[in-house]
Amino acid sequence: MPKLSRPRHGSLQFKRKRAAKMLPRVNWEAISKKNTEGAGSKGLMGVIGYKVGMTTVIARDSTPNSMTKEKKIAIPATIIEVPAMKILSVRLYKYGTVKKEIMNENLDKELKKKIKLSKKKTDIKKEMEVIEKELGNYDDMRIIVYSIVKKTGIKRKPDVIEVGINGTMEEKLGYVKEKLGKEIIMSEVMKDYELVDVKGLSRGKGLVGPVKRYGLNLKSHKSEKGVRRPGSLAPWHPARTTYMSPQAGQLGMFTKTTYNVKILTLGKISELEKVNRNEGIKNYGMIRTEYLIVRGSIQGPAKRALIVTTPLRITKKQAKKKFEVVEIQ
Repeated sequence: MPKLSRPRHGSLQFKRKRAAKMLPRVNWEAISKKNTEGAGSKGLMGVIGYKVGMTTVIARDSTPNSMTKEKKIAIPATIIEVPAMKILSVRLYKYGTVKKEIMNENLDKELKKKIKLSKKKTDIKKEMEVIEKELGNYDDMRIIVYSIVKKTGIKRKPDVIEVGINGTMEEKLGYVKEKLGKEIIMSEVMKDYELVDVKGLSRGKGLVGPVKRYGLNLKSHKSEKGVRRPGSLAPWHPARTTYMSPQAGQLGMFTKTTYNVKILTLGKISELEKVNRNEGIKNYGMIRTEYLIVRGSIQGPAKRALIVTTPLRITKKQAKKKFEVVEIQ
């Protein structure tokens, strides 16, 4: 019988606590620098999505030198619903600091309840013309977008994030002027991507003990002071417990990033598609907008808000994989 090995996990160097926000922060500058040429079209580098659940995809493996080449295989996959988004504001950066921000006054009524707008009215289109003349004074341009989540049936309150844009400053300005007041749909953003990174919060597990939290080995059943606990919390002197002692506490709701996730298929939902079950998908309901099906599992429960971004670091092993979807079960 092989030796059972289960190393202790969970760093004691950092304090473990739940995330402060439901949507994590993204380092768009790092993604734009690491993004390889031809990885995606010029435009938005990420979208807001909502985890629907998992399914099984029957696909034909077209990966070169694969053992299952030209054969049908069953792939576990995750469905993500991605509603349309709109521009809330435009941010201009200089040396990594926001130097100017222009708010869009024409917002949905659900967003007006969430954000307090200035009483001073500004014409964003005229402001963009002024920015065009001063474009050389700034290093970067990003936009604040909000999801039109009321179309999904999950909730009505939209989620708001900052998203980076690919290309030169002139291309970024042209993209913003083109999309002002219009809906940004996922199929336009992700059409040229085969791999994506998915950022979001893991499932919350609440208060758990040190064995589950840090992977401690169970002590002997003859232990007098408990089996599922560390042998010693601290010495007698100094008479205090250090932060390095594994103790019970919060587990889950941590920010996680799944890198190089393969996109199997994407598109707009229709009544004829088999993605929607007749009775709806368990714990989610019916998909009403555009959807994204990716290979493997994604962190978080159903209805969890996710950020789907362009890949930070593409690996050759994942890039060479090719699948042709035959059936979605």
